[in-house]
Amino acid sequence: MRLDKFLKVSRLIKRRTVANSVCESARVFVNDNPSKPAKTLKIGDIITIEFRETIKKVRVLKVPEGNVSINEASSLYEIIE
Repeated sequence: MRLDKFLKVSRLIKRRTVANSVCESARVFVNDNPSKPAKTLKIGDIITIEFRETIKKVRVLKVPEGNVSINEASSLYEIIE
């Protein structure tokens, strides 16, 4: 799954267009490397998001096929910091 879509589906970022622009601004890192919105994610990848005043670091636990419900969204990742 694409990075920008994962950020939206997991509800780490509310909208895909915002996720896309944050990735383009080099404020999203996958495994400590700046990543573009089209980066393909794998289970175990570490995503670091610098959004507004906060820095969030999460580990990918599941990569869904499509959209997921609100209740399942938090099970896609584990917060590290």
